[in-house]
Amino acid sequence: MGPALLTALCLLIALPASAALVTTPVEYRHGDEVLEGYLAYDDAVPGTRPGILVVHEWYGLNDYTRSRTEQLARLGYLAFAADIYGKGKQAADAEGARHLAGVFWQDQELLRARAAAGLEQLRAHALVDGARVAAVGYCFGGTTVLELARANAAVQGVVSFHGGLKTADPAATSAVGPKVLVLHGADDPFIPAEDLAAFQEEMRRAGADWQLVLYGGAQHSFSNPAADGKALPGALYDERADRRSWQHMQAFLGELFR
Repeated sequence: MGPALLTALCLLIALPASAALVTTPVEYRHGDEVLEGYLAYDDAVPGTRPGILVVHEWYGLNDYTRSRTEQLARLGYLAFAADIYGKGKQAADAEGARHLAGVFWQDQELLRARAAAGLEQLRAHALVDGARVAAVGYCFGGTTVLELARANAAVQGVVSFHGGLKTADPAATSAVGPKVLVLHGADDPFIPAEDLAAFQEEMRRAGADWQLVLYGGAQHSFSNPAADGKALPGALYDERADRRSWQHMQAFLGELFR
């Protein structure tokens, strides 16, 4: 065996085993409804770590949601994607999504309860540091995590990516404990200016620690590469807004859990 080959072999032996991302579906319940979430974490991270609840878009818990959950796990968090609709319930198109999401738009108490069930499932995991928990949501999920903040749920902060801002149950004065980060497309046609203004006034009245970031030129669903503006006009991927919003989220979570 030559010296070069021997050196290479020694280096190979000395390298630590590569970390494996652990991913698995998790069945749980809310009342009589069977739900199926998605868990992801990096087994190379020692001990407990912050937990992130992830809430899906209005299409349901699909590959996009799972990919975001895995991205968060690679940052060192234990991420759990909650299932709001129920096991196996996904929409193939905007009309189907409108039907599934509509149930919860009309019943915000149910929406908050279903999200709280996912949060309970996350917090019960042995690797989660219960004192460091946040929630991240996309579109419908962004709406959902804002409802958790309004309900003063046991999370340190929430992040909404292009979520709806309107609510039937605004936060009461000095009622919002979790810190709030809203990442919003400045040209999102689904969020009228009055909703944007009302949300800001609501957060001021509630005494929240809140941030609102607007991305110029970005429309709805700016973080989802599958949003092509054709299946749903006004929902369009924007690479810059996607990249910048992910960086803003990381900074927010870093400050939250430092």
